[in-house]
Amino acid sequence: MKSLLKHSWKFIGILLLAYVFSMIILVPMGPGLEGAEVVLKEDGELVLKVDGFATHFAADVTDEADANKPTRAFLKEFGSEGRFIEAKSITIQSSQALVIKWNLPDTLPVKSWGLVINTPIDGTLWIPNVLFHEPVIHAEPSSSSLLWTDINNEDLHEQQLSFHFPYQPRIVESIRNLMLHVPMWFTMFLLMGIGVYNSITSLARYGGQNQLRKDIRAEAAVKVGLLFGILGLITGSLWARFTWGAWWVDDPQLNGAMVTVLVYLGYMTLRATIKDDELRKKMSAVYNIFAFVILIVLLMILPKYTESLHPGKGGNPAFSKYDLDSALRLAFYPAVIGWMLLGTWMYLLSVRLERVRRKIRTKLEY
Repeated sequence: MKSLLKHSWKFIGILLLAYVFSMIILVPMGPGLEGAEVVLKEDGELVLKVDGFATHFAADVTDEADANKPTRAFLKEFGSEGRFIEAKSITIQSSQALVIKWNLPDTLPVKSWGLVINTPIDGTLWIPNVLFHEPVIHAEPSSSSLLWTDINNEDLHEQQLSFHFPYQPRIVESIRNLMLHVPMWFTMFLLMGIGVYNSITSLARYGGQNQLRKDIRAEAAVKVGLLFGILGLITGSLWARFTWGAWWVDDPQLNGAMVTVLVYLGYMTLRATIKDDELRKKMSAVYNIFAFVILIVLLMILPKYTESLHPGKGGNPAFSKYDLDSALRLAFYPAVIGWMLLGTWMYLLSVRLERVRRKIRTKLEY
């Protein structure tokens, strides 16, 4: 019973990761608008062809209250307090395609316009900058000002969909990689932190055997941390190919991650080239301390003050600020904990394996 409780955290880690992978595979994506193409733009008239993602434009509405409310579309003036122009007509071509027509007023005070669509099942969907029109402001009010409208939230549909991941342009389905890529780096940070702590304590002047154990733990932590760092590079490269169109881009976060991995590979190379145990322990401990400082600078400090494509870096909003909704939180946080528990388990196994190797090597030498 005591042994079961002692190892219960390992089973918790496995269960969390099983839960996370089931979420990644089974949870559907929510609806969104992929784009809008201007089909016709003449004086006083605009026609847009709109493409949706996982939308239900053509679905039957079973709720009588919703059935009495039609699908509505609006052009939204740029700005948080902008006015709206409601569409004249909406033609449903399929569950993921609409053709929308507007009568435009002859007074358009701003250049950029967004699109708002409200449907019985998908609720309110939004896409910015679908129309650019040179501002035209008349000195006297025009009768076309009657085309302006206000949106009453009571007249709009609420989203009727069940549990799903949020739709984000460009990221789309690859948002599931959030549960793989980001926890890999969190786990690497944890393991490299364990490694540098053991390296620092291994430099203490007391306890020869204790220093040796600390050195073994430092090496084991870096080994497993490197594995998670390489996995982080691979998952990041796959994500970059999908969202940015290239396997690798000139981004300080990506470059810093690669340099960090190379620095820690240098740590392993250093250990392999020094035969004397005492010298190897001291040299690798000092190197590990500097490597951890480089990791902090390249992955946590530098990207915050340079232009970066990564969320939360270079002025870009982080996931938690715009789309880490309840569905993602229920998958992301367990993923972070699960991968960290797995990484810790792998680290402990690596420590035991290295101890066995050293005992065998010692017996062979004598």
